[in-house]
Amino acid sequence: MSNTNTLSTAFLDFVTLVSRLRKDCPWDKVQTHQTLRAPLLEETHEAIEAIDNEDYPELKNELGDIFLHILFHADLANEEGHFTLQEVIEGECAKLIYRHPHVFGTTEVQDADDVAKNWEQLKRKESGRTSVLDGVPAALPALQRAGRIQEKAAKVGFDWKEPESVLKKVREELDEFLAETDGKRREEEFGDLLFSLVNFSRHIKIEPETALRNATTKFERRFRQVEKSVEADKKDWQKYTLEELDAIWNEVKRKEADSL
Repeated sequence: MSNTNTLSTAFLDFVTLVSRLRKDCPWDKVQTHQTLRAPLLEETHEAIEAIDNEDYPELKNELGDIFLHILFHADLANEEGHFTLQEVIEGECAKLIYRHPHVFGTTEVQDADDVAKNWEQLKRKESGRTSVLDGVPAALPALQRAGRIQEKAAKVGFDWKEPESVLKKVREELDEFLAETDGKRREEEFGDLLFSLVNFSRHIKIEPETALRNATTKFERRFRQVEKSVEADKKDWQKYTLEELDAIWNEVKRKEADSL
């Protein structure tokens, strides 16, 4: 049996399995698009974590879980008369062919940037969007959404040319935040500062969501070591000065650096 036939059989078996669960499992029977919304998001984040950790056995498992959700939502939609799984697949295939005229047509491109620009232009034509900023989900994490909005604006030329210009803007926003005294205005200026930092990260090819996640993980790891030191001394946190805790923190950092 060819690999294609084996894959087709596995796919059909999976589809059949999900349909049976919908019919025979009491828990699966009562699920809706809304009840599965949070689990789908959670599974996606777990897949991202596996990618970040380069844990490919775990990534395989998480992709299977996401695939299960896709089939489940398609099955629900079919039951409700909205669309079928076949329509999902056919629609996606047609969209990919349409958006890759440099592969399936005669359009010529020089690099990945050309592909991205053509992609955005074709998306606007096919969906009737009125703005280049349309299509960025409001539910995206704030840092990620800021980056996507900036990317779309950049595709029509609304962008700084050099990272140094963006860094100058970051400094301007920081000065404006520090100079503001009104609480509501300070919040607005802080938002502007974060937005400009996301813009700078885009120019220097750093993904801000990943950078912040890694920084948080690093802080958590080091803080747990500080906790162990405090517990080993058998003293209450309140009995430490900030300077003493900072000294423990710096010792944790030193040991971490020495172990690299």
